[in-house]
Amino acid sequence: MTDETVECFNCGRANPEWAQVCRSCGVALRHGEVRVMPTGRIPTDRDSLISIGAVVGTIIAALFIGLFVSGLNPIDPTVGLETPSPEPSIAVTPSPTAEPIPSATAEPTATPVPLPGTVVFGTGLDGSGSVIDQTDVFRPGTNFAYSVSMPDGFGATPILNEVARVADDGTESIVLEREPVQIDPAASVFGYVIGTTDNFLGRGLGGPGTFIWRVYVGDELIAEGNFTYEEG
Repeated sequence: MTDETVECFNCGRANPEWAQVCRSCGVALRHGEVRVMPTGRIPTDRDSLISIGAVVGTIIAALFIGLFVSGLNPIDPTVGLETPSPEPSIAVTPSPTAEPIPSATAEPTATPVPLPGTVVFGTGLDGSGSVIDQTDVFRPGTNFAYSVSMPDGFGATPILNEVARVADDGTESIVLEREPVQIDPAASVFGYVIGTTDNFLGRGLGGPGTFIWRVYVGDELIAEGNFTYEEG
C-alpha cells in the first residue's frame, strides 16, 4: 500500500488512495478529480447548481399547480358572507301621560227666589185678618186658620189655594186642588178660618202628616208654608 490519499469530493475528508467511497460521508470517490471549493457566497460548482436548480424548479412547479387548482375552483369572496340583517330596534312606546282628572266642581246651588208674599198658620184671626196664636203644628180639638200677606197688594182676584202632602221620601201628592177664594185686589193681607182640625185636617186632608200650603195668583206662586197635623 502507498501513503497517497484521495480527498472526498463531497466532504473533503482524506481517504486512502485505494478507497472507492469516502469513509466519512460514504460518497463515491472520484479518483483523479480535484474537489472544487466555492470561492464566493454563491456556489458555482455543477452539483450545487443542480441542487439549487432542482429546489427552485420544485417551488415554481408548486406555484403553477396551486394557481391551476385555484382557477378550477374560483371562490366568490361574497359567498357565505351574508350581510347580517339589522335587528329591528325595539320601539319604546311612551307611557301614556295621565291626564289630570279635573276636580269635581260643585254645581252652584240655585238660590231660591224669594216669593213676594208669605203665608202663616194659627188658630184664629185678628181684626185685620192676620193670624193669631201662630203655629205650624196642629192637633185635634183646635181651629185651623191661615193668612196671606202681600206688602204691595194682591193686584188681582181671586187667589188660589193648593195643599200637598209630603211623604217620608220627599215625594208630594196633591190633597187639595187649587181652590179659588175671592179677595180685595187692593188688600195686602187676607186671612180665613177654615174650621176645626178634626174636620179639615183629619177628614178633609186624610189625617196626620206633613203638608205644604201654596198660594197662587193665576199661575204665579206668591206664597207657601209648611205645617204638620198630629193626632193625640
